[in-house]
Amino acid sequence: MFGGGLARGLVKKAVAAAVAAGAALVAVIFLGVAIFYALCLVVPALAAAAVTMLLFAVIALIVALIYLRREDDEDEFEDDEPVGLGQRAFMLFRERPILGTVAALAGGWIFLRNPALATMVAAAFTEKTHGRGRR
Repeated sequence: MFGGGLARGLVKKAVAAAVAAGAALVAVIFLGVAIFYALCLVVPALAAAAVTMLLFAVIALIVALIYLRREDDEDEFEDDEPVGLGQRAFMLFRERPILGTVAALAGGWIFLRNPALATMVAAAFTEKTHGRGRR
């Protein structure tokens, strides 16, 4: 009975956050649609789609770089376990963002050419290291 008000408040905050996130998602999607249709007035539809995708990719890259710059103040984590493939990719992007972006674009092109590789890479990224046993 004591925690009921607290739980109810948390649920209300979670619902409000979900509604706000949903509204932001719809706003971003329709911003992309508006940009696409505005570009369709000037260029062919395929070019408009490519420019719209490029614009949103650049915005996502800028946001990611700003987020990664804020984390530079934190100390690097050091552990004795070998670094996994996902952590190596993250560290490459963090230390050399241009090289990481080029590698990601090249990987995307390769995946478009051979989708079976996507399954193998996804398995490699989600694979847990077996360096230490249970103690």
